[in-house]
Amino acid sequence: MPPIPVIAVTGYLGAGKTSLLNHVLRTPHARIGVVVNDFGDINVDAGLVSGQVDEPASIAGGCICCLPDDGELDAALARLADPKLRLDAIIVEASGLADPVSIARMVGFSGVSGVRDGGVVDVVDAVNHADRVDDGGIPPARYGAATLVVVNKLDLVPESDRDAVVRHIESRVRQRNPRAQVVGAVDGRIDPSLLYDVASAQDESGQLSFRDVLFEAETQTHDHVHADAVTVTSSGDVDPLALVELLENPPPGVYRMKGTVAVRQRSARRRLDVNVVGSAVHVARASSRTPANCLVAIGMHLDTPAVRAAVTAALRPTTAPPSAAAARRLQRHLHS
Repeated sequence: MPPIPVIAVTGYLGAGKTSLLNHVLRTPHARIGVVVNDFGDINVDAGLVSGQVDEPASIAGGCICCLPDDGELDAALARLADPKLRLDAIIVEASGLADPVSIARMVGFSGVSGVRDGGVVDVVDAVNHADRVDDGGIPPARYGAATLVVVNKLDLVPESDRDAVVRHIESRVRQRNPRAQVVGAVDGRIDPSLLYDVASAQDESGQLSFRDVLFEAETQTHDHVHADAVTVTSSGDVDPLALVELLENPPPGVYRMKGTVAVRQRSARRRLDVNVVGSAVHVARASSRTPANCLVAIGMHLDTPAVRAAVTAALRPTTAPPSAAAARRLQRHLHS
């Protein structure tokens, strides 16, 4: 079973973290594990969460970044990583007072097997962010930890000013973190495919359930801007250097990449599962025996022809022996 992405959701008090969480939890067929401080604010409510993961994992004692080093977060992640739950993702919703840098460190350095870093989503209040968080001096350190910044509550900004607000926050974020993606939203409604894959949809069949009806109504009344996806396939072994260059430097606008690729290392052929979120690259021995190479690039407002060309170039088959430098660069991202 491939490792489960652990996605941290951070944001200042009132920015809309819980709205975003509620929205992604309503993705049809998704199985999401949740780690929060207090389920009282999740208005889907804990019923939908517990219905998906058997029992929610709750962190006691306040701000999640201030937990003692007693493995409490790791214990919650280990519990949710149980293969029997067949989760598509685990979301850690941090307190509004939590430091995204600390959250990113805790998730990134987790020793739990069966999980991987799924990025840090920082939710920003489009109206009050400048007064409460970013006063225009040195960009806040929290920008450096984020992989995705969601500029929320755009419905409270005059329509003529919305693009300018998003561009301004994006320029501030990029001063601290050139790799972060920035997307505007209302009520936290982002495309869930930016965060995770829905792997268990094929398990759902038969009569339409109450939850399915709820999801259909939600989709009709609370739409979001859909992410773009570009899929490229090839056969044969690819150049490890071309692959790692693509993974470390995705095309503009690409937030996630996923897939399975074959590379030639010395005299052996190795199939690899690859996952990229922001600057985090995760490579592991392939869990499937699918013979073809396949990579999917996901992001917002992609230049589709340019992205397709870049991914196609990286997946071009080669018979040349891999260089030692390319093998070392790929090995740095390899997880056993």
